[in-house]
Amino acid sequence: DTVDDPKKIAYKVEITEVIDTNGDGAINLADIQYLMQNDKNVISVLKGNGSFDSPESIELLKEADIVVTNPPFSLFREYLSLLDKHNKQFIIIGNTNALTYKETFKMFKEDKIRTGYTNFNVGMFFEVPDSWEKYHHIENGKKLARVSTSCWFTNLPVKKHTENLVLYKHYTPEEYPHYDNYDAINVNTYTDIPCDYDGAIGVPITFLDKYNPEQFEIIKFRKGDDEKDLSINGKCPYFRILIRKKH
Repeated sequence: DTVDDPKKIAYKVEITEVIDTNGDGAINLADIQYLMQNDKNVISVLKGNGSFDSPESIELLKEADIVVTNPPFSLFREYLSLLDKHNKQFIIIGNTNALTYKETFKMFKEDKIRTGYTNFNVGMFFEVPDSWEKYHHIENGKKLARVSTSCWFTNLPVKKHTENLVLYKHYTPEEYPHYDNYDAINVNTYTDIPCDYDGAIGVPITFLDKYNPEQFEIIKFRKGDDEKDLSINGKCPYFRILIRKKH
């Protein structure tokens, strides 16, 4: 993360041993919490401010097998670029709007990133302090707040991205208009992708949450042949991805 206050001190915590401290027959986060509060770990002060792109943090990154974190949404592009540069496996939380970033889209096209198991219609729930007045519900005595515009991103295998979408609709020129500036048809939701059309298809950016690279090919993002946004009768629908069925 990035520490903006120069007076703050950044720490590195190394958990050196994990055992079943509460005797429940499993090693889980409750045991980690106990270790963090006792002596079975090492706490050391970093020389810098703990920013993810500092030399110290990069050296720690190089040691990691899998990175699991919640990077600053405002620096998502930079953080994702750093993970890609060091060829790291990752599970990170990001804003769903990151789907529209050209840097993220490039990684989707290269099959270097995919969405995780977040329900896009619900978002994510986060535990908040008891003092917070704004929250959505209480679960197991903890206040939970919903952030609708957040989701998991990863380069690890995700089952839904290996499953084929079931296509049942049939193409008609009336229902699927062509773009003014690209030889492709427009689809307003992934469930309407026609089963009998083999050309280029423009779909909403949220299609990436269902994208199976074995079933579809990603052609390009948003722009027509004239490098202007894709348009229909002079009007531009919201972000579109151009795809094509592989089989």
